[in-house]
Amino acid sequence: MNTPPRDRDAGYYRIRVKGHLAPRWATRFDGMSLTQQDDGTTLIQGLVVDQAALHGLLQQVRDTGLPLISVTRAAPDEATSSAAPANHPN
Repeated sequence: MNTPPRDRDAGYYRIRVKGHLAPRWATRFDGMSLTQQDDGTTLIQGLVVDQAALHGLLQQVRDTGLPLISVTRAAPDEATSSAAPANHPN
């Protein structure tokens, strides 16, 4: 059985930006969770259906004006693990 391209491209992503996004931004990242981290960053995470959707999310990040720190695709078993921030140089 062949997997449709959309399913093959789907994945759980973590996008980290420098600074804290106000809760009002949550509507701009439909279906994603926004978590303000203690290190002064915001973690945007959730399921992304394909690469086009990922690029749309990155455009939304650009529109926030906050610096992009990282984009990470998590393995399925990591998707439910702790969202503790990794050590990132500022």
